[in-house]
Amino acid sequence: MRIQIKRLDPSLPLPEYHSPGACAFDIYARETTVVPAGKLAHIPTNLIIGVPKGYVLFLSLRSSSPKKFGLLVPNAPGIIDQDYCGPTDEIKIAAVNFTDHDVTIERGVRFAQGTFVKIDQAEWQERNEISATDRGSFGSTG
Repeated sequence: MRIQIKRLDPSLPLPEYHSPGACAFDIYARETTVVPAGKLAHIPTNLIIGVPKGYVLFLSLRSSSPKKFGLLVPNAPGIIDQDYCGPTDEIKIAAVNFTDHDVTIERGVRFAQGTFVKIDQAEWQERNEISATDRGSFGSTG
């Protein structure tokens, strides 16, 4: 799959898959960003990505980021639609600092990841009744 991409700062690397079996590519911070204790900040990724038709780009932190930095993504996964690729549409990762001290993400640090996933849009068929099997309580299959 060929993806159109623009780096705002070409001195930073393109996203990279770091193993042959990786489904997610790593994303780097474009600039040093301080996320205040208990607060939310948006970390710029340096990227404008043309998501192909029929796909969505899911964004999350790298699995090491909560332990390493004390950050979580409040809307995980973040979703980048196919039409979010204008000249000012740099992808930014919303991150919440769950620690009691400020966290600094340095420029060039790999902190997030992205995955392309095939999607489709639903055509709703409203019904008065839908038959389904009783699955038990919320979050349980019995």
